[in-house]
Amino acid sequence: MEVTEAKAVAKYVRISPIKLQPVAALVRGKDLGEALNILKFTPGKGAEVVEKVVKSAAANAENNHQMNPDNLYVAEVYAHKGPTMKRWRAGSQGRAFMILKRSSHIGVTLKEKE
Repeated sequence: MEVTEAKAVAKYVRISPIKLQPVAALVRGKDLGEALNILKFTPGKGAEVVEKVVKSAAANAENNHQMNPDNLYVAEVYAHKGPTMKRWRAGSQGRAFMILKRSSHIGVTLKEKE
């Protein structure tokens, strides 16, 4: 049985999934080299985090599944909601306002072209 996909997941990343989803959409379906190039020149922390996960999936493909990196493409990228830390901030007249510190789970699946 030959494996035709490699995965990598980063959990509990301290960035909102809303900031990651547009970055994930940029690379979905692209060749590995092209996806890494896009992420390298996309500004923002979200691109750095997604790039790290894509590189990890590429390393998994090459080392664990003996796949050729030249034939890989990004089959699936997701940025799902992780747990939210709730913090309080003092408001006027003795009130308190909630601050939501959101986190994400990022996953990448690379597949080999036929």
